[in-house]
Amino acid sequence: MTPEPDTTQTHTMTLYGIREEQPGPRWQALHDATRDAYHRWYLSEGLAARPDLRTCRRMLASHMPELVPVWERLVEIAGGDEVTARLLTLWDPPGFLPGCSQATLGGRAPLLIRNYDYGLDLFEQVIYSSAFTGRRVLGTGDCLWGLVDGMNDAGLAASLAFGGRPGSSPGFGIPIALRYLLEVAASISDVREVLRRVPVNMSYNLTFVDGSGESLTAFVAPNSKPEFSSARVATNHRGTVPEFPERARSLRSVERQRLLLSLLDSNPDVKKLTSEFLRPPLRSTEYGRAFGTLYTAVYRPNDGVVDYLWPDDSWQRTFDSPDATKTVILREQ
Repeated sequence: MTPEPDTTQTHTMTLYGIREEQPGPRWQALHDATRDAYHRWYLSEGLAARPDLRTCRRMLASHMPELVPVWERLVEIAGGDEVTARLLTLWDPPGFLPGCSQATLGGRAPLLIRNYDYGLDLFEQVIYSSAFTGRRVLGTGDCLWGLVDGMNDAGLAASLAFGGRPGSSPGFGIPIALRYLLEVAASISDVREVLRRVPVNMSYNLTFVDGSGESLTAFVAPNSKPEFSSARVATNHRGTVPEFPERARSLRSVERQRLLLSLLDSNPDVKKLTSEFLRPPLRSTEYGRAFGTLYTAVYRPNDGVVDYLWPDDSWQRTFDSPDATKTVILREQ
């Protein structure tokens, strides 16, 4: 008999590992390669929908003063372009809705593990090791200097997921908020303090673990005080009962959350937990609707190591890893 042809659709993804302590030629190359796409995103609702440069600068200086010198350097490298300068503050940008699963393990070797579920054509595909403010930070990039997950040399690891509540309001785009947290926070106590004073523009679940093994999940939303929980898992809704069931159902958010809670109740080892993240329902292959798992990341912040995983491949990065690339094949099943 003639075997059935393999009709599995595949997608090729190349990740770029960059080690650059201060913004320089590697960041400039990233900017030059993505500038037009980011401008299209930033201006998708029209120029008037975005705040003016004076407002953007003022909000960054008010809420994240430690980042202002870095922002000024980035703007200089970008040639002083005003739209880029406004975009880089990430004050009141367009929406950003990744579906994700994330969990932490405590103890003497704490870790954070997460699946990043998003559209491949919207993914920056950069892993950046830096020391922009003096603290070493390594993570997965977005919006040119923001992060969707990462860790710092103080032993703090963090990741983000859409929080399920629709709507937006003036505030910072979450990638720059996560970058800021890893630049200035060293512990869960620091995280709580920062989140109480930094406004965000949409709802998100942020999950953290610090070097002591303490975990925190924070639900943040515009015009709301952050809600803190000791929960070690998060998916794409607030708490355990979704406020917006249809949206949660479309992302299988409750199913994924229940599985994670059950897994952690069984005190899994790292191998067991990782294997579950690499298969359904935590792993998604719906790349056609921007809900495919682009990678599984396992952060071991006390060791300064992150492993990017796929069912048939892996890639390890540290603060000191040299520049490199990694190409993987994503399969729709």
